[in-house]
Formats: sequence, structure tokens, C-alpha cells
Amino acid sequence: MRTLLLVVVAQAAFGQSSGGDGQPARKFAPDLAPVVARAYQGATADETVKLIVQYKQSPQSEQEGRVQRLGGRLRQRLSMVKGIALTIPASALPALEADPEIESISADHPVKGMDDFTNAAMNVSAALNAGYNGAGIGVAVIDSGINPHSYDWYSYNAVGTKGPLRVVYHADFTGASEYTTLGGLVYDTYGHGTHVAGIIGGNGHLSNGQYAGVAPMVNLIDLRVLDQNGNGSDSQVIAGIQRAIALKSAYNIRVINLSLGRGVFVPYAKDPLCQAVESAWKAGIVVVAAAGNYGRVNADGIDGYGTIVAPGNDPLVLTVGAMKTMDTFTRSDDRIASYSSKGPTLFDHVVKPDLVAPGNTVVSVLSLGSTLYNEYPANWVNAASANQGVGGAQTTRDYFVLSGTSMATPAASGAVALLLQAHPSLTPDQVKARLMKTAYKTFPVSSVATDPTTGETYTSYYDVFTVGAGYLDVAAALGNTDLASSKVGAALSPAASYNSSTGKVTLTNGSSTIDSSSVVWASSAVWGTSVVWGTNVSGSSVVWGTSVVWGSSSATGFSVVWGTSTTTASSVIWGTDVTDGESLALSLAGEY
Repeated sequence: MRTLLLVVVAQAAFGQSSGGDGQPARKFAPDLAPVVARAYQGATADETVKLIVQYKQSPQSEQEGRVQRLGGRLRQRLSMVKGIALTIPASALPALEADPEIESISADHPVKGMDDFTNAAMNVSAALNAGYNGAGIGVAVIDSGINPHSYDWYSYNAVGTKGPLRVVYHADFTGASEYTTLGGLVYDTYGHGTHVAGIIGGNGHLSNGQYAGVAPMVNLIDLRVLDQNGNGSDSQVIAGIQRAIALKSAYNIRVINLSLGRGVFVPYAKDPLCQAVESAWKAGIVVVAAAGNYGRVNADGIDGYGTIVAPGNDPLVLTVGAMKTMDTFTRSDDRIASYSSKGPTLFDHVVKPDLVAPGNTVVSVLSLGSTLYNEYPANWVNAASANQGVGGAQTTRDYFVLSGTSMATPAASGAVALLLQAHPSLTPDQVKARLMKTAYKTFPVSSVATDPTTGETYTSYYDVFTVGAGYLDVAAALGNTDLASSKVGAALSPAASYNSSTGKVTLTNGSSTIDSSSVVWASSAVWGTSVVWGTNVSGSSVVWGTSVVWGSSSATGFSVVWGTSTTTASSVIWGTDVTDGESLALSLAGEY
């Protein structure tokens, strides 16, 4: 099986050179260097380029008019990052760079999209038994859409009478048209977003509750940014986030789910996608993002470290890695998925993921007729024979199996919805801090997974860069009453700092442009690092040096992630070819 958090790859970081003579101008990201060089040399002919242009102040009609007079075609207004997305002739790049009101110019990178055992592993039954099911909470699913043709999206009363549809809003930012099948509109022509939404809030009606989501009565806000092939862009995701913020009051949107991502090529403070998720967080919306599926990448001996994707690299958001339930209801035998991306983040060395949740071989709602439905018939699950597993002769096809941090992320989003239903006054920082503090922290030192096809083995170590603060535990979070500060940035993920004189890497509290100090990681008895990380998460005090928490990582691997050239690290990990990088993301992660 191929895992489907699909990761975009671009390259390099924001440049510092001054422009002219074929050299990249200071306002352009270096991955634009080749086309910028051609533009300065007058060799671009009919070439066009898709850009995100950010201004010192939010652009108005005057600024838009200037780029249009240069031949630019406006595609999205991105007010939350003081920018616009446009397609413009490459020959106009020197004139664009000369505009004194423009702050920076980056590529509009493409993006792709990255049940029973899940709920048991996270102790969801405690919430459901207490009457919490997500009712009244809005969760924005920014993905490939939600196919409304499933009984699992409706509410039902105690005697089983069908109530209103809980997919309460739909918007499409892809520019693609929906197609009609089975007599109705299908908003998810790819199939990823429907599966994600089912993990969050499907009610399991067609499986008699076996494949219910974590919060089966939430309202789902469908913001489609990926097309029928799972393709999208930074600007489309940013536009979806803008819409979620605008609709926050109308639909009580308290959670945004981002089961998608791309490579990290600049510090998070310079990344428009990270700026967008921070705006949502500051607006009072918990942003839950996937860690990525690069945990088995071993370029130059990195052993999967330094592979967290954007925007999961931002220290504000809740970033989620994937566990395997081992097809049992007990969590004591659960193991980390070898493909789950590991921290620290490139450039900023933020400790990620923040926690882990079930994400392997997860059964959820199927989008009939979608691309994934057509390409992977072996993953169909028939609700009428749900206990018989995947594949085989079936008369109806209601559910589907996928794996990845794309699936762990909505499990966490559903948990956030339950916590907010129980405690509506919690801020995003308070939610994040409580989930991390109460996470289950009992792990083995390491585990080994074997690829059944190639026989290759992968050893995973349960350190802070692999499992974060631990395994999400809904019952423990609901039972906890501690409050972190309500201040934005109070629960920033800590950074890791390398001391070259001692050769050790240690955690540092609050390293961010958002807040100079992080309350959660301060030396208090309630929120101190020893409490949050526990004694069973390896390397919570010294994460490199005397404690071997990176397993067999070589000196070369250490240099790639921690060396002085982060641009080189980005190139090593994410590659220089976008197509190759996308293929890597699609094929790496399996059921082990």
C-alpha cells in the first residue's frame, strides 16, 4: 500500500544577492534563480512563472494594477500574508523586483495531499461515554474535498432518524469543475479529503459504528485545494486558510486540518504558508498539521531526521506523526510507523512532531469514483462485510484503507474537537499544551520494521524528534484541568540548540519571532520539560551526545541536519527535482 500524505519538493532558501548581471535579485527566493537569470539576460521569450508576491503593506488596486500592466494575471488575493498570487511573464521579473513596495517574491509551490483501532488507541471511548462527540464544533478540512454522498455525514437521533447533513459548507479553490456521478455532485474527485474527513467526523452509520470517526457529530467545512490528481499550490492552501478564518464565527470553526505539506526551504518566519497558519492560530483556531512521510529517507546518513514538512515545521501549530496500532485494541503493542517524519525542523531546529496518533491502515469513508478509488481497488472495504477486512468480493464499497501522517493528523483534529466541546474556552495554546502533557509516554527504546517487498529493515528510536511528547490520549486530556497561559505562543514547540564545545544538543525554551519565551517549557512543576516529555521519552534533556537517541546516525547525517549550510541540507533531504521528490513521497511509506 502507498501512504498518502503527499509532499511537495522545491529547493533552496531566500537569497541575499543584490541582482543584476544574471544574478538572482535580493527579493527572489533562490529556487527562482534560473528563471530570474534568464530574465535579466533577456532570454525568457514566452516563458511565464507562478509567484506569490508579498508587499510591505497589503496590496490594493493600485499595486494589482502595476503587476497587471507588466502582463501579470491575478490568481488569488492573499491578504493574510500581504500578498497576491499571480502568473506573470518571466521577462517582467526585473521590473517586478524593482517595485519598492514589494517585500519578497517566492515560487507558488505545488502541494499534494499527504475507525476502530484508531479510537481504541487514543481512549476515545471515554469521551463518547461522557457525552462528548464534537457536536457544535466546526472543523475545516483543507484538502481535496469531501464527497457528500455517504450516510456517515448525517446526524441521527436516538431512534435512528436521519437528521441534517454535517458537511455544512463547500468552497473550491482549485479552479477545477466538479463532475457528476450517481446523480449528484462529487466534490472530492481525488478521494483523500473524504477519507481524512471520515477519520475526524464520520459517524460509522454504514458499518454499525465500527468505522466511526473520532468526533462523530462535528460539523465539517469543506475547503477544496487539491484537484482530482491531488495537486494544489501554496496559494490555494493559503486561500483556504483565509476562508476558514473568515467563516470562524459563522460555523464555530475551532480546528483546521492540514493533511498535506511540502519541503522546508526557508525559515518558518519567511514562509508564506507558515505565516498563514500562524494567522489562523492567532485567530483562535487550532491548526493540526501532518509531520510528513519521510522517516525512512537516509540521504547522507540522516536516518529520517530533519524531514518534517511545512507547515508542520511552524512552532505554533500541533504537528502529528503516525503510529501503527498493530491491528489490536490495546496500545501497549503499538509502534511508530517507520515512514513518519522526524525532527528537528530544517533551518530553525524546532522539536517536532509534537505528538503521535494512529495513522497506519486506517479505514475511513470512500469517495466513490475518485482517482484513489479507481487506482487502488484492493483498498476497498465493504461495510456489509466490514469484519472481513480489505479486498475480496463485495457488493457495495463504502470505506477505504489509507496509511500515513495524513491519517494521524485528522485523528488528532477529532481529539481537539472533543476537548473543545468539553472546554470551549480553551485557547489553541492551552489545547496543544494539554494534549502534549497528557500524552501516553511509555515506549520501547527502539523497534524494527521490515519491508515485506524488499526485505530492507528500518530501526526507529523513540526520542523527542520521533514521537514528540508521546501518544495522544483523549481520556487523559479530558481528565486534566491544568491551564497553560492563554497568550499566543505560550505553547510554542521548543527549539534544539547545538553546543559545539560540548558536542551536545539540548532543548531551549521558546525560540521564535512570535514570543521570546514559552510558558509551557519553563521550569515549573506543572509544565516543565520533565513533566511534558516524561521519563520514558528518550533524550528529553540531552538529545545528542551521551544519549544515543538518533540510533546509528552518522557524523555526515548530523552535519546535514545541524551543519552551517541549511540550504545544502534542504537540497540533500528534499532533492533538486520536484518530480523525483513527489515520487519519493508517494512510494516511500507502506504498512510498516
